[in-house]
Amino acid sequence: MTGAMVEALPGVVGWPLLVALTGLVGSFLNVCISRLPVRESIVFPGSHCPRCQAPIRFYDNVPLLSFAALGGRCRACRARISWRYPLVEALTIGVGVLVVWTLGATWEALRALLLGLGLIAVTFTDLEHLLIPDRITLPGIVVGLLTQLYPAPRALIGALVSRGGMGGGDVKLAAMIGAFVGWQRVLVAIFLAVVAGGMVGLALILTGRKRRKDPLPFGPFLALGGLLSALWGPALLGWYLD
Repeated sequence: MTGAMVEALPGVVGWPLLVALTGLVGSFLNVCISRLPVRESIVFPGSHCPRCQAPIRFYDNVPLLSFAALGGRCRACRARISWRYPLVEALTIGVGVLVVWTLGATWEALRALLLGLGLIAVTFTDLEHLLIPDRITLPGIVVGLLTQLYPAPRALIGALVSRGGMGGGDVKLAAMIGAFVGWQRVLVAIFLAVVAGGMVGLALILTGRKRRKDPLPFGPFLALGGLLSALWGPALLGWYLD
């Protein structure tokens, strides 16, 4: 293990705490993904089965563990629970660990983690509903700009991005990414998103899973580019310029 990796470790207690906290956040992100696109409150009512409406008890709402214990089914009606729920929880934990492992226990890591959480929510709402909710991106822009003020004011023009060929929701998502990472890194994020989206779209067309006129959500590719840019933006930018 390298010295940089050792410095990135938050400690024996810190890792389990990080996993527990990000797992709980992942559970909350699932609520946002389910409710924000249909304009439901993310507070009331409490967690419940979407089929039988039975309330979910606290012991059935433990990230990942409850899904495994219940065999992926509702305790009340035995309806299948979507794999999206444990996937989001696991992905949230993974992003939290990756961010702290890469950036250490720093302000930059907190900024990248907040961005990553927003990107996870955006990715799955776009995949399920072909929609990027303003209730995620607009507050995200504000939070991103505020994080630029500490420890010292940074360039805040990253939120001013060109519309290009993107939809309105994609533009706001790019603006949110730019608010967190700055204008140079958001250009890296958009470039990575275009490359990844083009490759996936071409593969889907060649395999017959999509036609050229079928819509392909761009939000997940922007989210991927944003996370990569937040973690390794300077290195990617330097590689591209060289």
